[in-house]
Amino acid sequence: MSIPIKQADKIRVSGVVLVDKPQGMTSQQVVSKVKYLFKSPSHDSKKAGHTGTLDPMATGLLPICMGEATKFSHYQLDADKSYQATILLGRQTDTGDADGQIIEQSPIPTFDDVSLNKVAQQFLGAQQQIPPMYSALKKDGKKLYEYARAGIEVERPPRDIIIKAIEIKKIDNEQVQLMVTCTKGTYVRVLGEDIAKAMGTLGHLTTLRRTQVGKFTIDGAITLSALEAMTLANREKRLMPVDACIDIDATLLLTSEQCTRIHMGQRLNVFEQLTDDLKEYISEKVNKQLLRDKDEAHKEQQIEHEIPIDVRLVNEEGEFLGLGAISLNGRLQPKKLIQR
Repeated sequence: MSIPIKQADKIRVSGVVLVDKPQGMTSQQVVSKVKYLFKSPSHDSKKAGHTGTLDPMATGLLPICMGEATKFSHYQLDADKSYQATILLGRQTDTGDADGQIIEQSPIPTFDDVSLNKVAQQFLGAQQQIPPMYSALKKDGKKLYEYARAGIEVERPPRDIIIKAIEIKKIDNEQVQLMVTCTKGTYVRVLGEDIAKAMGTLGHLTTLRRTQVGKFTIDGAITLSALEAMTLANREKRLMPVDACIDIDATLLLTSEQCTRIHMGQRLNVFEQLTDDLKEYISEKVNKQLLRDKDEAHKEQQIEHEIPIDVRLVNEEGEFLGLGAISLNGRLQPKKLIQR
């Protein structure tokens, strides 16, 4: 007779897996599928989440954090993202993509790559964008797309975004290809509509593929069907470390005694362990923060040597412990620690 394994005795699945999301699935459905694929009688894969929603129509890179890696997912939520999209000109839909209904049509002017390059330059840099009604943003506790489906339009405040790189190429007389790298919160559907308007017509996306999220690229992703075809042992080999999402290079090595104390939530004085490189890193980050605070009049100016900056924490074996916030005065505060 087999004895069931208690939940506490199960191996917690932790790490980051890069999935090439298929068309037609929501991002949450992909997460649920991945959780199922990493589940076994001896493995606990209940805790998981993605690092930025892709529409059901969209395909491409969807980093999924599992277990302890979920503590650091926000680093990729905030990261720049790159997309490839196809804009069909002459027709606007209510959703801004091919999943919607056509609501308006317009003649398509003649264009070439030279004129498209001029259009692209108009969108480069910092700007504001009004989120679409068909989005998961909430207003008074209700998602915008719920209002949209009921035929209700609500006011949406514009968002600050930055288009860091953009290229528009002609496919044929009705379609253009868009390649863009942008900051978080950018809606490529809205960008596609705005590009069509700048060309003197209307348009909507017929394809959308995410190719990069921060330092992760689509080349490192695996399809759900390929992941499903693997054994559990081989699926585990696809998992990147729990700290894969973190874009912090600065590292502080702690003694075994300090590791014990930090896991008890205690603050430490590590001034003697601050290397020149670490001091330089902290100073650089502090100066950037002071400049940001100066630009925001409502923020109180902090004392320079007391401003905490996030660093990686490792033990004497080089194992990643989590993140701590450290200031130039040597005070270290535990921030997000992983459980082994």
